[in-house]
Amino acid sequence: MIARFFRDFSSRHGTGAASFVMAAVLFWIVFLILLPQLAMLDVSFRHNLPRPEIGGPKDVHTLDNYRYFLFGNSGGAALNALDIGVLVKTLVAAVLVTLLDILLCYPIAFILAHSASGAGARLMVIALIVPFWINDILRAFAFRILFGATGVINGVGLSLGLWTAPIDFIRADVALYAGLAYTYVLLMVFSIYNAVETLDRNQIEAARDMGASWWRVHWRIVLPVAKPGIASGATMVFMLTAGALAAPQILGGPSNLWFTQLIYQWFNDAGDWSRGSAYATILLVVCLAFVFVMMRIFRVSIGAIGR
Repeated sequence: MIARFFRDFSSRHGTGAASFVMAAVLFWIVFLILLPQLAMLDVSFRHNLPRPEIGGPKDVHTLDNYRYFLFGNSGGAALNALDIGVLVKTLVAAVLVTLLDILLCYPIAFILAHSASGAGARLMVIALIVPFWINDILRAFAFRILFGATGVINGVGLSLGLWTAPIDFIRADVALYAGLAYTYVLLMVFSIYNAVETLDRNQIEAARDMGASWWRVHWRIVLPVAKPGIASGATMVFMLTAGALAAPQILGGPSNLWFTQLIYQWFNDAGDWSRGSAYATILLVVCLAFVFVMMRIFRVSIGAIGR
């Protein structure tokens, strides 16, 4: 498959351009993805030793770091409910954020692909892209101000009499979910847009002429075409949400703890790179397993996502 891609690409753009692209892709995959992950995996199976003892007789492979995640300091007598619970909560939150993005972005992508045209379509794209010129950290703090006890939402709600006391959106994780959904909205919109754009408008018009309702048109005609785009966008949003760090630290409530924050604490606060690597590997493996299971359930192939 790689050889065929190289031949097709070189026939259209020349051997030099094809060689550069292949070399850049291989460098990206090998040196920036594969080797760092293998190094982290190796570190996760080692003891946390002082620098002088690294490479010595005590520097051997062990399962202690993974055992700690499962059982903590109980020695196998009881599960490590805290860390396992944080991982489950992180995955559930990532699923909720992904579903929220799908619900928000599907109609936007459909309108952008089949309803908006000319200046309207350009304005929609600009409205989607321009807010992301602002740094992620600044956007997160803006959401904290927006959802704070004295923020805009509470101010409007109190002034209109919708509620009588400020609502703690921060503690309820509403601000966190909204901030994360907004952060990755472009990934979902353009993934669905790329899939829906290929749909022949005549199919929709024919279904409408035959009396099909809008929900039936979307269920039977649009969604099957959009499914690879939805799967692609959902995969990216889920993985990035589960691995988010800045937004949970800024928008999370005082009792909220994200699994990436546990990883950060092991790496930076405790200085235990072995256990931090183990926790990072666990998050990666669990997220990949979840994604592949969902792809199996919804019958979406990797090839369909890559189209």
